[in-house]
Amino acid sequence: MAQAPKKIIVEHSDYFDVNQLEVPDAVLLTGNVRVNHDGVIMTCNKAYYFQKENYIKAFGNVQLVQGDTLYLNSKYAEYNGNMKQAFATGDAVMRSPESTMVTDTINFNRNTQEVYYNSNGTITNRENTLKSKSGKYFVAEKKFQFLTAVTITNPKYVIKSNHLDYYSNSGHSYLFGPSTITSKANYIYTEKGFYDTKKNLAHFLRKSYIKYDDRLIEGDSLYYDRNREFASATRNVKITDSINRGIVKGHYAEIYKNQDSMFVTKRAVAINFVENDSVYIHGKKLMVTGPEGNRIIRAYNNVRFYKTDMSGKCDSLHSSSKTALTKLMGNPILWNGDSQITGDVMHLIGNNNTKKLDSLKVLNNTFLVSKDTLGTGFNQVKGQNLYGKFENGKLHDVDIIKNTEVIYYMRNETHDLIGINKNVSSKINIIFNKNAIETITFYKQIDGDIYPEKDLPENARRLRALFWRGDERIKSKDDIFPPEENIENDKLVKQGKTENDKKNVPMKIRKETLNYDKKKKK
Repeated sequence: MAQAPKKIIVEHSDYFDVNQLEVPDAVLLTGNVRVNHDGVIMTCNKAYYFQKENYIKAFGNVQLVQGDTLYLNSKYAEYNGNMKQAFATGDAVMRSPESTMVTDTINFNRNTQEVYYNSNGTITNRENTLKSKSGKYFVAEKKFQFLTAVTITNPKYVIKSNHLDYYSNSGHSYLFGPSTITSKANYIYTEKGFYDTKKNLAHFLRKSYIKYDDRLIEGDSLYYDRNREFASATRNVKITDSINRGIVKGHYAEIYKNQDSMFVTKRAVAINFVENDSVYIHGKKLMVTGPEGNRIIRAYNNVRFYKTDMSGKCDSLHSSSKTALTKLMGNPILWNGDSQITGDVMHLIGNNNTKKLDSLKVLNNTFLVSKDTLGTGFNQVKGQNLYGKFENGKLHDVDIIKNTEVIYYMRNETHDLIGINKNVSSKINIIFNKNAIETITFYKQIDGDIYPEKDLPENARRLRALFWRGDERIKSKDDIFPPEENIENDKLVKQGKTENDKKNVPMKIRKETLNYDKKKKK
């Protein structure tokens, strides 16, 4: 059986009066009025108490107090004992232990323990000031909910959203729909996010990005620590460097803003724009460190790179923007057009003024090989070191020095084989045209001859240590990824699409941002 509503009890009033003309059916209470209803105390200067309706109208210095959880002050208020609902207006102020709310009119429903307002309101909570046209406060959860434009202003940043849940006790904010966080350090956009205003930790999902002066960080899931200026991104990560004209992609990245450093893994690729071309560099791990003008890219493990007319592989790569020097270390191999170049160490040297590739150095055990255009043989040049010059981004002029050996298939203008040139000299110069060998010049020739094909046996047509690796050649930007990373990529992209389809599923907060705000156990 439903319990009958409790009656409002008048605990004190300086004067009691009944005035049927002025207020029919009401008791007029005047001076130090104090009434009690089921644990809520209301005080005011003057009140009309409608006993039949169990209803009260209060005037002047009105205060409604619920335990130590809520204080409501206003110039005027109405309270319905049967409905357990209050309405306060005129400089209305609500105070809870953590925050203060100021607005024109406040409604309080004691049954649901909800406070709501539909006029411009300002909430202050520690360092945060929240402003919104309307809002709701859930007393038990100490949670504010805003479904219209809301702004949180903090000394360090400003949050704007059209749907925000704010827990005044923990300072946790949940953002839904297009939301922004603006500070001196950066600008953040998200359509589903979590921000701990006490600890300055955040987690963003769905269409989120962090924008610094020179970098834009995007990813399916972003974690951000403002105290350390640290960000990490997971799945479909893209970091755009507007100053150095580069992009780094992968499925996991860590960015340390104050150290000017970045770590990327899981199908990591750095894309740099050189001249009118893009250079793609892949490694299992990519490290980008240093400020603009002194930026270093390091790539580790199974490094592969590609640009339109050149590609290569090595164990590790080190590229400096200050010296414009890129070192390829650990079994480096370079494909220039149809030529395969190997050696112990390779240096690609750029020109910082023209921003173009300038020269190539290959040190120790240099070997340059290309297939004979029509036959099954190989054009081979072997020596100690190689020094090459680029023109308009293409390898044009190459010197190979010390103990050089050559096997070269010589053909006339109609591509008939004249003979096979085999010799040893101290230096060789090669001119490339359209990435193919145009001329070879021998210096201080020591020994050699042009042999008719029938006079040079098969085993004499190969220099020692010839190892043709044409099947490994990287022919497109997609070839820079090994098969196992492509499989992992497909899984992650599929997973991302599935999660993005779940529009209204509560976000999983990363463990660094602690647990979800939980309702207090009763």
